[in-house]
Amino acid sequence: MTNNPYAVPPYEQAQAPEPYGAQPRQASRAVPRVLSALGGVLLTPVALGLVIYSGSQLQRSLAQYLSVGEDPLSLFLLVLGGVLLVGVALLGALSGIGPVVGGLMWGVLPGLTFLLSPQDIMRLTYDVTGASLGTGLVTWLVMGALFASGFLLVGAGLVGTLSRRRANRV
Repeated sequence: MTNNPYAVPPYEQAQAPEPYGAQPRQASRAVPRVLSALGGVLLTPVALGLVIYSGSQLQRSLAQYLSVGEDPLSLFLLVLGGVLLVGVALLGALSGIGPVVGGLMWGVLPGLTFLLSPQDIMRLTYDVTGASLGTGLVTWLVMGALFASGFLLVGAGLVGTLSRRRANRV
């Protein structure tokens, strides 16, 4: 015991309540967002290009030989492009921004642009990409596959974001 009349033992000190309870410190989300965004912007065109080019090659091989087994490189590139697209979709586990930006930039916007001005986009596509990739890309644009792929990637990004928010709430 002290002689100080104002001294209060530590166990008797009143603690000021925190306004909303103890809040755990949240880790920064900057690095996952940047990695996801870069992956979505850089991997999506590579993956779509591989799938479109190899599909065009396989279509030509099927027309010439009535078999796709004559071109094993195109089969491999088709599978590789599909795996890369799955990788872009899985970037939604890091942050939903990657698949959303990749899907919008490389799928939805080109699809909308094609719907607004098909002749100009077809002419530009053949001028810029050449015959094989141009044929495959125009086929994807006409069928709406590029548009649909973009929406699927946007959906994957939104699912990743919503599931992460739901997990944080529980």
